[in-house]
Amino acid sequence: MYAKMVAMIPLFPLNTILFPDGRLALQVFEVRYLDMIRKCIANGEEFGIVPLARGDEVRKPGQHEALCSVGTLARVVEWTAPLPGLMQITCLGTQRFRIETATQLPHGLWMAEITRLPDDLAIPIPNDQQDVANALGSLIRTLQQRGVTGAQMPMQPPYRLDDSGWVANRWCELLQLDMGQKELLLAQENPVLRLELVQDALTENGLLN
Repeated sequence: MYAKMVAMIPLFPLNTILFPDGRLALQVFEVRYLDMIRKCIANGEEFGIVPLARGDEVRKPGQHEALCSVGTLARVVEWTAPLPGLMQITCLGTQRFRIETATQLPHGLWMAEITRLPDDLAIPIPNDQQDVANALGSLIRTLQQRGVTGAQMPMQPPYRLDDSGWVANRWCELLQLDMGQKELLLAQENPVLRLELVQDALTENGLLN
């Protein structure tokens, strides 16, 4: 079931995609985002991370940005301000959304009215896609054996290797796919279908036997 419309949220357009339960480290230095992030931290509010369809992450004179239609709400879970005008943050993806309308304010910040998309149902890994979960589990074990721990890990526990949506989302973050492919995966509301698409991508890249 769809949740009600969220009146307006600030957006952080990027050349990457965040999925629910994923973590993303960002360096924030543009005034339009510094003010927004400080307000979100102070008020305990979320902002939207949305992929760029056109344009650069850093605003340039005369540049026109275009946004993809889906994104993920994010909450700041860690932050530091090592220098004036610089924040280093880690954010956690919470829920996917679809942009209904988006407006760019004079100082460059995007605001959007969104519809929250349903959370993935907790669906066990189908037998035909078990190799996708096994490959992710093997990657996690390999990284742990190499001494990669904590924030250095590309995914954070709990490792829900029995959950179709979680496994699919972590591979979506890891795979080198073009932005259009990742946007389609983010917009896919059936976690098993998303997992099947990930399986196809892994096979095409020679990452599955």
